Amino acid sequence: MKLLVCGGAGFIGSNFARQRVNDHGDQVVVLDKLTYAGRPESLQDLGDAAALVHGAIEDPAKVAEAIGDGVDAIVNFAAETHVDRSISGPDAFVETNVRGSLVLLEAARERGVKRYVQISTDEVYGSIEEGSFTEESPIVPSSPYSASKAGGDLLVQSYFHTYGLETVICRGSNNYGPYQYPEKLIPLMVLNALHGDKLPVYGDGLNVRNWLFVEDFGRGISHVLAHGAPGEVYNVGGPSECTNLEVVREILAHTGNDDSLIEYITDRPGHDRRYSLGSEKVRALGWEPRVDFTEGLKRTVDWYRDNSWWWEPIRSGEFREYYEKHYGRALG
Repeated sequence: MKLLVCGGAGFIGSNFARQRVNDHGDQVVVLDKLTYAGRPESLQDLGDAAALVHGAIEDPAKVAEAIGDGVDAIVNFAAETHVDRSISGPDAFVETNVRGSLVLLEAARERGVKRYVQISTDEVYGSIEEGSFTEESPIVPSSPYSASKAGGDLLVQSYFHTYGLETVICRGSNNYGPYQYPEKLIPLMVLNALHGDKLPVYGDGLNVRNWLFVEDFGRGISHVLAHGAPGEVYNVGGPSECTNLEVVREILAHTGNDDSLIEYITDRPGHDRRYSLGSEKVRALGWEPRVDFTEGLKRTVDWYRDNSWWWEPIRSGEFREYYEKHYGRALG
């Protein structure tokens, strides 16, 4: 299969591209804007097996270049994804997550692409006190990030109903694993713990998330790509629910540290209390998560400990300024 993987130099996209090359023998073209979180280093082990086109999904000319003489399917990971950044600068989120999705959908329709997979998030559903969201749950986003992702999803569904484009949507729970940019909870806490820096925890740390190892999400996306019904949404949720504080404490244990490194900070605006995804629909396609949270977190900590070549330029560059501005303290 020839795949166009948009956002394929980012965290989830690069892991998915690696799976498709190594496990399926696919021909992969990656289209990526290479912003702060999209890094060609995340694809370098694939060599010529993944062709990289530097460009944005909201640029029709670059999308046409990436599609080239045709692809069998488009899988769109390309997105602005960090809630904190969406609060301080929502414009970029609308441009990429909504307008970018529109450009891709138009290109897929005009060029007769057989399959279009939109990668979305559990955050479009908002917060849930108990139970789990299903694909029939209403969309009630709480942040500019999740609102922009919901907008992209609605466009995707409209292209199925209006134009008959074979679209499917995958909504994942909180992913973690190798190659994740350290603005997100787990890599931030891992790297701070490895350096003996304080670990900043929002509010009381009791926000609950449904954690999914990135390789399991990639396998779920592949099941939806191959077997998902056109026009449908599939939730791909993790096997483990933990509070942020439990996650942080497990990271401290893996790195030989204790709770003295935890620093509670003012909660962010509109912080959802709990996410939980029911995944019965995608399980019916034959998918099951293989990696529980304890194993996956250990593998993640070990990867960051052993791959300083990947993250050292981040901690010594632009991210240092962002961290100091956002958390009010310098990185060690």
